[in-house]
Amino acid sequence: MTQLLLAGFGDDALEYREGWAMQRSIHDEVVDGRSPGTLIMLEHQSVYTAGRRTDASERPTDGTPVVDVDRGGKITWHGPGQLVGYPILRLAEPVDVVGYVRRLEGVLIEVLDELGVECGRVEGRSGVWVSANGTDLKIAAIGIRIAHGVTMHGFALNCSNSLAPYSRIVACGIRDAGVTTISECLGRIVTPNDVAPLIAERFADSSALAGFSADAVAEVAA
Repeated sequence: MTQLLLAGFGDDALEYREGWAMQRSIHDEVVDGRSPGTLIMLEHQSVYTAGRRTDASERPTDGTPVVDVDRGGKITWHGPGQLVGYPILRLAEPVDVVGYVRRLEGVLIEVLDELGVECGRVEGRSGVWVSANGTDLKIAAIGIRIAHGVTMHGFALNCSNSLAPYSRIVACGIRDAGVTTISECLGRIVTPNDVAPLIAERFADSSALAGFSADAVAEVAA
C-alpha cells in the first residue's frame, strides 16, 4: 500500500530540519522494503534551503540563515502559504532522473490547469512556469535526490505565500525570471489546504509515477 502523509499545515507548519529527518527515516524504510512509497505534503516554517549547486552570490547578503541540503538544484525559500511535496518512491530500473522530474512537472501542470492557471514548462529549466507580459515567472520549483533507486525531496508550489522572501536571494540561481503564486495568478486566495487534495488525487490516479495506484493511497496523518 502507498501512503499519503499530511505532516503539518497552517499553525502546525513543520520546521525544515524536522521534515528533512522525517524524509530520511521514511526513505530508509522504503529502501529496505519496510514501508511502501509515501507522498509527504506539508507547509514549512519560513526557511531558505540551498541545493548542492548554489553559488555564494545567490545567497542572502544580510546574514539570514540558510540550510544546506543534499538535493539537486540551487537556493530557494519555503514557508507559510507554499505547498511542499516530498514523494518518496522506488523508481523503475533503469532510473530515469529527467523523466521523473518531467512527470512531477506534469502532475503540477494538470492541477494548475484544473484551477485555471495557464502554465507550462520552459526549455532548459525545471519546474512549472507562468508567462506574464513577456516574463517567465516560476510558480513551482523542483529539486530532488535519488539514492538506492528511491526518491527524496520534491516540489514546492507557491499557493498563497508572500513573495517578499525571494527578494533576498537569486531563487533557483535564475536572474532573468521572477516568481508568482496561484493566488496572484487567479486574483483570489488559494491555500495549500485547497491544493493538497488535488495533488493527492493526481498521484493516486497517475500511472506515470511508479508506486502509486488509485486503490492504494492511505492517509496516515492529518
